[in-house]
Amino acid sequence: MSGPSPTSNFGLLPPELSSWEKSKAVIISAPFEDSTTYGRGAVNGPRAIIEASANMELYDMELGLEPCHIGIHTLACPTEDEMGSTGSMLAYLEKQTERALEAGKLPIVLGGEHTVTIGPVRALSKKYPLMTVLSLDAHSDLREEYEGNIHSHACVMRRVLDMCSVVEAGVRSMAAEERPVIEERKVPIFTASDVLADASFLDKLTSLLSENVFISIDVDVFDPGIMPSTGTPEPGGLGWYDVLKIVSTVARERNVVGYDVVELSPMSSNKAPDFLAARLVYKTMGFIFHGGRKG
Repeated sequence: MSGPSPTSNFGLLPPELSSWEKSKAVIISAPFEDSTTYGRGAVNGPRAIIEASANMELYDMELGLEPCHIGIHTLACPTEDEMGSTGSMLAYLEKQTERALEAGKLPIVLGGEHTVTIGPVRALSKKYPLMTVLSLDAHSDLREEYEGNIHSHACVMRRVLDMCSVVEAGVRSMAAEERPVIEERKVPIFTASDVLADASFLDKLTSLLSENVFISIDVDVFDPGIMPSTGTPEPGGLGWYDVLKIVSTVARERNVVGYDVVELSPMSSNKAPDFLAARLVYKTMGFIFHGGRKG
């Protein structure tokens, strides 16, 4: 794996808060992009998130503490060449997730295109066979294949559905061919308008989740007004506090066993979306360890 850079450590934490031995959370980078067909650049997402995290205040005003004191270890970020094919990338992520689980640490994956989610889910579904994946995404991603590729980012939740149950929220775009899958497999879909307009949405959502949950956050779940840095933006998305409310509620009501943040395609002219993604990674960690079951 490639060696560390000055900003390779999430949050730019000192050794006492970032060593493998002392950390309860592990950042696993997946700079992989193969199947995106519109805007590209997700391969640069992990490094952009880690670099932005070096500029965060580590004190969380909402929680009243510094979540980083749980310890956050950052694995060296592979290069795109080291990621290799889809198969080798998924094997790498599965192995690193298993390693984190064996050490009793929370795996956090930074993408990369959404296909990377398959790797950690493979590992986690073996340990938690009744796990639910909560997908926060503008798209349902339930095609059987797209452009001849069953591992396209447009098919990721269809592949996840082969391993465990899936609940989706924030959706506002799907293909006609996905509707039969949703109906046949009884996949609960909460549209963006459901999230924004239904006062009982969160109760309905949590009632559909199993005890153990993996949260997969595609940044296009956010409205493109605050998250333009993504390859497949859709109008009418969620706001910052909408997403945080979902994540904090799930962390409080269920056991979150891992999560990812994917599909950030950073732009040199606008760093705000990179910072949003970095803060989202950090806030989610805080909710899990200080406002949820692990707390």
